[in-house]
Formats: sequence, C-alpha cells, structure tokens
Amino acid sequence: MDEVTQLARQLLDSGVTKLSEREQRVILHIAKHSHIAQDVNSVLAEQQTLGERLADRVARFGGSWTFITIFTGMLIAWVVVNSLALASFGGGFDPYPYIFLNLILSMVAALQAPVILMSQNRQATRDRLAASLDYEVNLKAEVEIMALHDKFDRIRGEHLEGLLHDQTQRIEELDKLVRAALAKLLSS
Repeated sequence: MDEVTQLARQLLDSGVTKLSEREQRVILHIAKHSHIAQDVNSVLAEQQTLGERLADRVARFGGSWTFITIFTGMLIAWVVVNSLALASFGGGFDPYPYIFLNLILSMVAALQAPVILMSQNRQATRDRLAASLDYEVNLKAEVEIMALHDKFDRIRGEHLEGLLHDQTQRIEELDKLVRAALAKLLSS
C-alpha cells in the first residue's frame, strides 16, 4: 500500500478532528485545491492594533540615522546654548553639569526602551507567524509531492505494463513466424 493511501486510511480511521488546527487547515486546502501561502505582513496588518503600529513606528524611527542625527544636533544645541548663556549672561537655564538635560535623557530612555521592547515582541510574533505559515506551505507541498510520486509510479506502472503487453504480442507473433518457417522447412 502506498504512503498516500496509508495516510488517507489513517485519516479516515482516526478522523480529521484528532488533527491539529493547522493540519486540518492544510488538508482543507488540499481538498479544495487552493493556495495556502499567505503574506505575513498582510496577516499581521489585519491583527495589529493602533498601539502596536505606533510602537513599530517609534522603534523604527528611534533606530534610524535620522533620529541619531537630530538627537545629536539637539544635544549639541542644548550644550552650546546653555554654555554660551552661562558665559554671556551669568547663568543658563540648565548650567553645567546639565542636570535638567540628564533628566530629559533619562525620561526619553525610560519611555523609548519599553516601546522598543514592544516592537521586538511584535517582530518575534511576526517571525513565529512566518514560521507557522512556512510550515503549512511546506506540509502541503510535501503531501502534493507524495501524491505526484504516486501518480508518476502509477503512470510508469501502466506504461511498463503496456510495453510488456506489446512486447509479449510481438514475441508471440515472432514465435508463430518461426514455427511456420520451421514447419515449412521440415515439410520440404
């Protein structure tokens, strides 16, 4: 008994309900002859909340050269303005050692770190979903390839059977001709 027939028999005996939801979904797609591949980004876009999209955007911007450039420029401007104000007017609004700047930087870091972690969690979720979708596609492809192998073996078997039948007929015809030729030689 071939593997596909054995799998079909096993499924009929145990029932589809004993399979995991993923396996049931793959079998349904095989039965319907439909595509199973899905775009991970579109699947996630349907599920993402406003907060998750915002966290991804903040993390994307916070990890960019644009952010680094702007932030460095603001830090330099802060230091220059406060140092010049200190030198020119006898004191800036945040004199050296820039305690207020340290407070602002600490608050930015305290807010940015959880947002980046949320974004990383989203990326981990995306990776798990991508792996799951890839598994389903691979499982369906494996079953389809097994079915193709069985069809090919069946076709090859039918072809060989047809060739064998043709060769047998030719041998029988040659046997008749040889017997007729021998009978003719013996009778003369």
